Order: sequence, then structure tokens, then C-alpha cells
Amino acid sequence: MQSALESPSTRPYLLRAMFEWCVDSGFTPYVAVMADETVQVPPEFIKDGQVVLNIGPDATNGLLIGNELIEFKARFAGVVREILVPVDRVMAIYARENGQGMAFPAAPASDKGPRAVTTNRPASDAPPEPPSTPPAGKRPVLTRIK
Repeated sequence: MQSALESPSTRPYLLRAMFEWCVDSGFTPYVAVMADETVQVPPEFIKDGQVVLNIGPDATNGLLIGNELIEFKARFAGVVREILVPVDRVMAIYARENGQGMAFPAAPASDKGPRAVTTNRPASDAPPEPPSTPPAGKRPVLTRIK
């Protein structure tokens, strides 16, 4: 039996519960993450050492909220990226629509646990398609497909 000092963190369990609540309620779950060298996210989206990620089912592929890591693939500016976030770097999880959620105390930098490198590398090995440019004088148009 583990002592109170060695018991596992409640953070991953609370993250999974809040994620499930958001999805079941029809809300979009966002996580606020302290971005340091242990977090693998596109660096161009990091602001003031933090990044906010949409982890909803419509925004992610292969989402796994484990006891140590949150892992998934998502598109950033049209490019699929593999995202790795140590659970102890999550500062909050909340619903985008109403802000309800849960904040966590900042975890000290750790020498243990998974180490990831921030990268610009797309998740697939296929070369990225060159961006298409709209004809001169016309604005691009987005169409929502249901």
C-alpha cells in the first residue's frame, strides 16, 4: 500500500472527469498549459510561456489523457501536429462556452517524467502541401460542412 506522500496525483483523474463533463454537456474543453521544454506544441502558438489547446473530439485525433501525458494529433494552420503535454503542466481545464472548469496549482519543473522537444515537424512523414494562394483581389471563403 502506498503512503500519502507516494500516492498518485489526482490531476489526471480530475482532467479526465472535467473533459467528460464538458463533452457530455455539449461544451468545448480547453486546457491552459504552461509551455516549457517538456511540452511538445507548435512554438508559434505559445504566448507568455503559455498555450491554450482545444482538446474537444472535433479538434483532436487519437486523444489520450493518461496519468503522465496528454497526447493527440491536431491541425494548426492546416498542418497536422503531434501534441504531447505532461499532465503536471496543465494549469486549467475549462469549457470555452461558459468558462466553467478547474484550475490547478503550478507544478515545479521536474527532472523526472517524459521529456519532449518542441518541434515544427508535421506529424505525418508526407511532405506538406504548398499553401494555395487566392486569386488576386479575392478573399478566401470558408464553407462549413456538417
